[in-house]
Amino acid sequence: MLVLSNMAASAAHPERGRFVRDQVRELASEPDLAVEMYEFEPGPRALLAAATDLRRRYRGVRFDIVHAHFGLTAWAGLTVRCHERAVTLHGTDVSHPRTRQLTRLVLPRMGLVCAASQALVDQIPGARARERARVLPCGVDLDRFRPIDRGEARAALELDPKGPYLLFAADPTRAAKRYDRAVRLAGQTRLLTLGGVEPQRVPLFVNAANAVLVPSEREGFGLAVLEALACDVPVLATPVGAHPLALAGVDGALCAPFDVGLWRTALEEHLRATDPRIEGRSSAERFSAQAMAGQLAQHWRLLSSAGRVA
Repeated sequence: MLVLSNMAASAAHPERGRFVRDQVRELASEPDLAVEMYEFEPGPRALLAAATDLRRRYRGVRFDIVHAHFGLTAWAGLTVRCHERAVTLHGTDVSHPRTRQLTRLVLPRMGLVCAASQALVDQIPGARARERARVLPCGVDLDRFRPIDRGEARAALELDPKGPYLLFAADPTRAAKRYDRAVRLAGQTRLLTLGGVEPQRVPLFVNAANAVLVPSEREGFGLAVLEALACDVPVLATPVGAHPLALAGVDGALCAPFDVGLWRTALEEHLRATDPRIEGRSSAERFSAQAMAGQLAQHWRLLSSAGRVA
């Protein structure tokens, strides 16, 4: 099996694509699967270069399955010979007007179409593609994201042990994540962000915060919410992507349209507490990287043995 991703990490964005690599690691642990990964950075030039390199690198090789992450990546994957093709859609590949059209054109060539959430499935172009799409997100790494003593996390980040702190769980430059909303909500409370943060340090930021803010305009999935839940850290999020499903029934969390007054009221208790925690890990466990990879592996097996998934 060959997994393709156009979310390779870089010095400026070390966090990019980690969730795909987490899934590949779990897939490679399946005893009957041999999995290889090929990554490249986003952008049209990198896509064309990847298509050329893939054709050269795998000339004479035929994989059982070539699985691309992101609609445009599937086009580069067409240069590699295989028995079946698959794609996982993550958001902008169906929301951006031009990219959406390119995604629509490549989907009929895919034996398996996956999306990160049901909300994303509903946005897939083409009725036939929507009908056969499967909700198969990458999932959260429960080994990395776990409760860590808040004082220990703040000490590691050289933060004031008394706080309080809020965490905007994204890169502020990503417009759809709505950093502006987080700034309005935080007011005078120190607001941490994850722009340019090394993946291994992200759990420290999550555990250092009194609460995690995910006020996104849209989400393909919503991994940041699951990372907070896995750490038992309070999280406030808009009802997009998988947020409503992940946060349903979790006391101390909020899933609601962004409203400064409502969200500030929900935050008050968490900001007053010395070590605010919620019972969120059991919800995150439903979406673990291991569990999600296991589901994808089953679909791969079906695709290999029975051809196209109907």
